[in-house]
Amino acid sequence: MAIAPVLQTERLLLRPFEERDLQAIFQIYSDRETNRFLPWFPASCLEEARDIFVQRYREPSGWRYALCLREENIPIGYAHIGGEAPWDLGYGLRREFWGRGLAAEAAQAAADQARREGLPYLTATHDVENPRSGAVMRKLGMTYRYSYQEFWQPKNKTVIFRLYQLNFRCSEDWTWRGYWESSPWAFVEQSLGRASERSRLAGAERRIL
Repeated sequence: MAIAPVLQTERLLLRPFEERDLQAIFQIYSDRETNRFLPWFPASCLEEARDIFVQRYREPSGWRYALCLREENIPIGYAHIGGEAPWDLGYGLRREFWGRGLAAEAAQAAADQARREGLPYLTATHDVENPRSGAVMRKLGMTYRYSYQEFWQPKNKTVIFRLYQLNFRCSEDWTWRGYWESSPWAFVEQSLGRASERSRLAGAERRIL
């Protein structure tokens, strides 16, 4: 995957994180609500923010954007696309910026760039207890495919996730099944699944006891 180009939207600048952003990284990753549904504990000090920068942003895998308001150029969140299949899209935003459509605006810009770069598809997942994240995925045109169980460390908890997908160069109904195959329990929620997906996967619930 090529180096992620800088992107601009009506309100946002999407650019790489830089070492000068450590205070902003701390504000993002120390926010308990922002990090509530993510597989890490909130950062407790600036040194932990530095570790996050080094591990995730100094030599990033895939595309890792800082989300900045255009007039300020200070990170208030992030958007990531994984560097290999299943091309997972993730995003986070400090809670004082929730409710403005900024996460969807940033995620749309990243998804549009992924399409231009020739990625075959994008996936995204959210904890079933975090439906707001699923709403962002649907705004991008992503569609629900299936749900699956995963045991998350270091939080030491079992979580049910919903997987959404947006196909660019695959047939509309093709679904990446990696989590379906590896999860001890995967299923299609009938109230969410598309008719084609229900017919293909319903009755094929995956459970390993």
